[in-house]
Amino acid sequence: MTPPDDDKVSGRLHGEQIEPDKSESLVLRLVYMILIAIMISLAQTVLGAMTIIQFVVMLVNNKQPNERLADFGTDLGIWMAKAARYQTAASNVKPWPWTDLD
Repeated sequence: MTPPDDDKVSGRLHGEQIEPDKSESLVLRLVYMILIAIMISLAQTVLGAMTIIQFVVMLVNNKQPNERLADFGTDLGIWMAKAARYQTAASNVKPWPWTDLD
């Protein structure tokens, strides 16, 4: 039996994660934060494009969304949440590509 979607998302976002060494220098963390900020900006652009594409698909497909686009949107949202947690120091776990993409 598979868990509902909300449970999957919650587990991926807040599930057990191995915390890296906390002795990382602040200068190195700043470099990661700048790189992740650039990646978040790119992700927002991708999300905007996906939104438009999904809307067009739903217009043509009798209000039925494309499942692959919807799943990618969920994955992108989870990545953005993990990136935001690192940016705000709520977590020391760097998002993909430094860790596995769940």
